[in-house]
Amino acid sequence: MQRRHWIFSLITAAAVLVSPLAMAEAEAPDALVKRISSDVLASVKADPAIQKGDISRIVALVDAKIMPNVNFSRMTSMAVGRAWRQATPEQQKQLQDEFKTLLVRTYAGALGEVRDHTLSFKPMRSKPEDTEVVVRTEVRGKGEPIQLDYRLEKTPDSWKIYDLNVLGVWLVETYKSQFAQEISTKGIDGLIANLAQRNKSAASGKAS
Repeated sequence: MQRRHWIFSLITAAAVLVSPLAMAEAEAPDALVKRISSDVLASVKADPAIQKGDISRIVALVDAKIMPNVNFSRMTSMAVGRAWRQATPEQQKQLQDEFKTLLVRTYAGALGEVRDHTLSFKPMRSKPEDTEVVVRTEVRGKGEPIQLDYRLEKTPDSWKIYDLNVLGVWLVETYKSQFAQEISTKGIDGLIANLAQRNKSAASGKAS
């Protein structure tokens, strides 16, 4: 897939999952995503600094509105795979911190793409007793629609995202294959160092 579409899809996925409002426990996950998306997309479009890739503004947006609605521990552990259980608590914290920064930096390169894009929602197939669901959507703008799906889990107080599917590719699986190669040659510390270096390069404007 084209890198531009991949990055844009990721930031759109993150944007529509957020809300500063308390989420009603009875609210369905698809209704939650639908209610929030229009507000967040409007906020992005109205903020010239975010559209220009202002990292401080993006970090503030992610920390305030995205992370509270993501099971980031589960997302990171799934991406790291079996090696997660072998990592120390400090290594796990470092992995989460660096992985979060990596995703934020990825989003930074795509926020300027948000213009007249909209989301369409497909009917969700689930049962009332389900604790994990998939919400399927499409990003519509110029060109072909972009498939964008979310895996959510039900927690005691709300639904939370733990994986994204962009154009048929699940985000966690993509990073899992990358991380597995790094772990097999350099171990957990090697993966942490690699992520830290990628983030450092991105911060200095050297990342492609």
